[in-house]
Amino acid sequence: MKLAAEKDIAAKIAAAKAKLVVVETKPSPVAALGAAAFAATAAVLMAGVVIVGPGVHFDDPTMTVTR
Repeated sequence: MKLAAEKDIAAKIAAAKAKLVVVETKPSPVAALGAAAFAATAAVLMAGVVIVGPGVHFDDPTMTVTR
């Protein structure tokens, strides 16, 4: 009886160990290009917020002459 239970437990442990094996995937060049494009787009958008963001004031370009 004990021998059958030990075999069952050993089988469950072996199945659990098999699930822990991590399969390494190769890095994708397309994913790297996508991440670079996303970073570049975010940088341009953040620069736009700084340039034309709230609190930016454009002076009136008309010139006044005083004598």
